[in-house]
Amino acid sequence: MDFKEKLICLRKQSGLSQENLGDKIGVTRQTVSKWELGETTPDMDKLIQLAELFGITIDELVGKEDCPQENGSLCMRQYTGHYEYKSKKCIGGVPLIHINVGTGTYKAKGIIAIGNFSKGIISIGLFSMGLISLGVFSLGLLAFGAMTLGLILAAGAISAGAIAFGGIAVGIVACGGLAVGMYALGGCAIASQIAAGGYASAAIAIGDKTSGETVFNIHAAGQEQAIKEAILSKFPGTAKILVDIFSKVSAK
Repeated sequence: MDFKEKLICLRKQSGLSQENLGDKIGVTRQTVSKWELGETTPDMDKLIQLAELFGITIDELVGKEDCPQENGSLCMRQYTGHYEYKSKKCIGGVPLIHINVGTGTYKAKGIIAIGNFSKGIISIGLFSMGLISLGVFSLGLLAFGAMTLGLILAAGAISAGAIAFGGIAVGIVACGGLAVGMYALGGCAIASQIAAGGYASAAIAIGDKTSGETVFNIHAAGQEQAIKEAILSKFPGTAKILVDIFSKVSAK
């Protein structure tokens, strides 16, 4: 095991984050990260401090001798439980790619970020935030996951966004089992303007069961033109694509 691998192993065995370790020996988290990535190595003073901190010799620290803490598979298990990669190429001081995953609160920040907690232009993780975000909990312009918040598009079991798709969807345009918005389509659709679904409630409602000022039975045929006229009469600024979608949901 070389120095960078041993440092990761010893740090994790001691329950220290990169920032915690840096604080103890007077360097930044970024410096520790560079040591663990093999980009730089510590000077002799820092090697002495590290060896004293972990209770081993310098030879054991740099890999010339096996250290007792390795104890066979224990060290490797802790080492392989975490993986981090940070590309040398940066844009505006931010790594092009940062991957930081494992058991714990590992954070990734990059143009492309993959981590338990991730932030980037393209972000993937348990908790993710980015222009394009994918995660169990995700926030972004375009967000996908179990629980999502998207400024433009959100898709997930529970989603909120300008355009939202999900089991429960809330948005200007919402589609889902339960859809709430200005325009809503779903099993239960509730909207301020137009709704269509099994149950629909809106100023213009198209459904099996309806509630609203102007209602249409979704099972009735030959009412496409009537729905179009109703929409354009009450809401003349409605986008053509929405007029077409809602007018075609009823039976032919």
